[in-house]
Amino acid sequence: MTNDIVIVGCGGHGRETLGIIRAINRAAPRPPWRILGFVDDDPSDLNLKRVHRLDAAYLGATHRLVDLPPSTHLILSIGDPRTRKAVGERIDRYGLPAAVLVHPSAEIGEDTVAGEGLLVFAGARVTTNVRLGRHVHLNQNVTIGHDCTLADYVSVNPLAAVSGDCRIASGVMIGTNATVLQALEVGADSIVGAGACVVRSVPERTVVKGVPAR
Repeated sequence: MTNDIVIVGCGGHGRETLGIIRAINRAAPRPPWRILGFVDDDPSDLNLKRVHRLDAAYLGATHRLVDLPPSTHLILSIGDPRTRKAVGERIDRYGLPAAVLVHPSAEIGEDTVAGEGLLVFAGARVTTNVRLGRHVHLNQNVTIGHDCTLADYVSVNPLAAVSGDCRIASGVMIGTNATVLQALEVGADSIVGAGACVVRSVPERTVVKGVPAR
């Protein structure tokens, strides 16, 4: 069965998501997705040109979602967790289901639970007994160790690693090439800077960076 899907956000993250959907379709015996296009409340002219170069449609602002059939899926493709959460809470009122998208080259281990709107990029690896909340984004080549929990709207940026038994609270961003060591917690709405190594738990609404992260 083929389902219609709309990408929310036509910036770079959204256009990468288009590539994920197309890769999923190419890998499947029968393509599971029909891409209707993008919605975005404030797209730049440059991003609109880049969307059109990819032979994809811009459908208009997010309020256009109200006109779509209730079976239409969406995927929130906004990189910043806080913005993604704000947009997600606003468009929840349209009642459209959120797709779960996993690039064919990613690996999802056994006993992993995925919330709606999960977006997994190429090369990401999730091991075993992992809980992933709503609208979690796992970017290129990230690693999520055993027995971890990532709450809603978490972003793990390219090449980052979260070790086993970690608890990553809602709205956290873990930067490119960062590492969170075993059995630590990162509090809600915190940011782990690019290349940081987290060696102790991080309170909520805190920015840490460096090696070790401070």
